[in-house]
Amino acid sequence: MHESQLYPDAKVTDTNQLTRRISVTHIEQSKEESEQLPVYRLYKRRFAGLFGFILLALVTGMPWAWFGPISTDTAQAFDISIDQVNWLGNIISCVYLPVSLLVPVFCTRFGIRRCAEVGVVTLLISGWLRYAGTITSLSPESAYALLILGQFFSAISQPIFQVLGPKYSEMWFDLKGRTTATMVIAVANPVGGAIGQLLSPLIGTARQSILVLAIISTVVTPALFLIESEPPSPPTYAGSKAPQSLYSLLRAMVGKVRPDDPAYMTPHERLDFVIDTLLFGVLVGAANALSILSAQYFEPEGYSDTVSGLLGATLLLSGVLASVVTAPLFDRVLTHHLGITLKILVPIAAGAWLSLVWAVKPNNTGGLFAIMVIIGVCSLIMLPVGLELGAEVTRNADGSAAILWCAGNAFGIIFILAEGALRASATASPPYNMHSAFVLHGVLVMVVGASVVFIRAKQARREMDERMAQHLHSTRRVEAVPMYPLDTAYSGQSIRSIEKESGSIQDKDDFIPLPDKRVDVIETVVQPDS
Repeated sequence: MHESQLYPDAKVTDTNQLTRRISVTHIEQSKEESEQLPVYRLYKRRFAGLFGFILLALVTGMPWAWFGPISTDTAQAFDISIDQVNWLGNIISCVYLPVSLLVPVFCTRFGIRRCAEVGVVTLLISGWLRYAGTITSLSPESAYALLILGQFFSAISQPIFQVLGPKYSEMWFDLKGRTTATMVIAVANPVGGAIGQLLSPLIGTARQSILVLAIISTVVTPALFLIESEPPSPPTYAGSKAPQSLYSLLRAMVGKVRPDDPAYMTPHERLDFVIDTLLFGVLVGAANALSILSAQYFEPEGYSDTVSGLLGATLLLSGVLASVVTAPLFDRVLTHHLGITLKILVPIAAGAWLSLVWAVKPNNTGGLFAIMVIIGVCSLIMLPVGLELGAEVTRNADGSAAILWCAGNAFGIIFILAEGALRASATASPPYNMHSAFVLHGVLVMVVGASVVFIRAKQARREMDERMAQHLHSTRRVEAVPMYPLDTAYSGQSIRSIEKESGSIQDKDDFIPLPDKRVDVIETVVQPDS
């Protein structure tokens, strides 16, 4: 011990042996805590992976609607019926259902990259199996079997790049780009369908168009090498969480999960997801039916197969343009307005679908193109909105996407089979018209669309990410306030409480920034007046 020159009556204890250990402990704890803070980072290579996803989603979407505009030519070239041609599209929707539900299971175990590899391999197989069916020496039955088998493998590749889109955006993009990334992947598939509708009637014969589709499927395969499973550091809190299984989501949907479980959903969140699934399913199914049945919808009323293909392509491409414009707004401006968007756009889309009951008539080309634009703009904007809302209320990006896309294809099958059965007879006026099918189409979309009024659309995942980002920012902020002189502020007191908080040592209400190097803390004991 020795006397303090500043305070003669004060005894200063050299605590090299005692308090040095305490101070070092505090600083070591500070270092450990700072190392434990999560680091959120963005990587430029996320755009390369996004580009790979877009290319592969684009091409895997082509076979689904490829035969719609050339259904009559295909039936004649392969000596099969129109219903058999329709099943070239239906088989994709049927196989899509179980495969889409298996994708999140496979992804949870093997990662995004391995799923993409499976998708590319099946895409290659599908393209050349279809082309093998164009050999003229084959019987109609054998050729059709190869066409169906090729479409079967297409149905494996297509859902992989659709279902994993929201998961990839969650793993690689932050709040300012996540919705946009989900959008471009989601709309790439219908864009592929639109391109398929445009190309298939323009290339030449049905057999030649199948060869072109096989070549396109082969050329796009190197895009696989642009895709990686996950970044070294996550972009957000949601991106850092361990993936949840599809089974946990299904249990949460029926209320079999405890409130402390990460998969837990409140009753209103479960209701929101059910409504989101119905809306997404009906709107996607309605668009699928139009893509596959486009020639059968419009040719009986006097429109050519080229115009029929252009009508379907207009729906998709106008929606893509609208999605490209609006998706960045949902990331940066309308960040908490997914529910309002649904309540505005769903009624407009439903009314447009119902209007086809009266609009599909001879010499109404301009009116039909206008309706296709309205349907496309409203429906395709809701692709990323529906997918993002599903991820928001479930906190399970790939599981919710699997259920949503599965619902879309299930409704597509219902629409196609039911409307094919409602096709008028050869003696009707005009022959084989689809008026009854349009009535079913419009009424079903209107009835399901009315459920949008009950949706709340609370964006729980985004709110959690924002809270974590704010907490991380406040934790790393260093605050400093000048201390009071010891002789005026803390005379007669001992400095006893030293805590590390928000990057500083806190002494009651005063904050001292932590030094860069290790310091020794010396306890000063002030003797009372005798």
